[in-house]
Amino acid sequence: MNLIDSGFQRSNLFQHMPLFDGISYVGRNEDKVRQYKVVREGQSCTLLVLNFVRIDEKILWDAVEDFLKRSTISATLGARGIFIFDLLTIDIHKEIKTFKHTELTALIMNVAAKLSPGEIKMIKYSSVYALLHKTVSYDWGKIAFKSAVDVFKDKPDYLDLLIKLLLKDFIFASEPVILLLNDLSQNPIFDLQNETQQARLKKVIADLIPNSIEFVPEVYIQDKEGARELLSGSNMKNLSW
Repeated sequence: MNLIDSGFQRSNLFQHMPLFDGISYVGRNEDKVRQYKVVREGQSCTLLVLNFVRIDEKILWDAVEDFLKRSTISATLGARGIFIFDLLTIDIHKEIKTFKHTELTALIMNVAAKLSPGEIKMIKYSSVYALLHKTVSYDWGKIAFKSAVDVFKDKPDYLDLLIKLLLKDFIFASEPVILLLNDLSQNPIFDLQNETQQARLKKVIADLIPNSIEFVPEVYIQDKEGARELLSGSNMKNLSW
């Protein structure tokens, strides 16, 4: 399933990123990292994405998450079977102001009614992009909700710890790897004026070079200010971002 056909490349996840020729969803792990397979210039790449928000804005994400859960619970009244609602991305600060519970509920019910067991469809509502997967048919309905946002609990100084954590299993990757840290905070964590943060980031990026034999990962951080390429995947030219 090429998610580009569903308009996924127009989501806030890719608004500042280079265009891809193909995007398919692989799944998520216990750390809420989403893994995709993307195609760029004919080459397959692993794309790792973590949507996150700073801890002092967690209350906003909690409210939006409650909105979404309420919609999926309400949609079970018209569903027949077991479904998974897997949220891929959302604009928290937009939805806290504009989200309409009944509209998303109706959309989920309409899509669910047309799905066969094993089928997956994209749910697109406002800034919400999610995959609805029907697993089996029943006379009653159940929709499991999977969230897409992690909470950054450390001080902004320690943003480098995220990069270490997310790339620990991909240092010796057999194909190109792209890491996208997608900060959904109103007050972004990446701060060029934070000398400690910037020094730690430059060190962890530099340390990736000798450890990555075949493919050096590309590392991006994205927030409301745009995207920064912290590591290009082939050299260290971006260490002076």
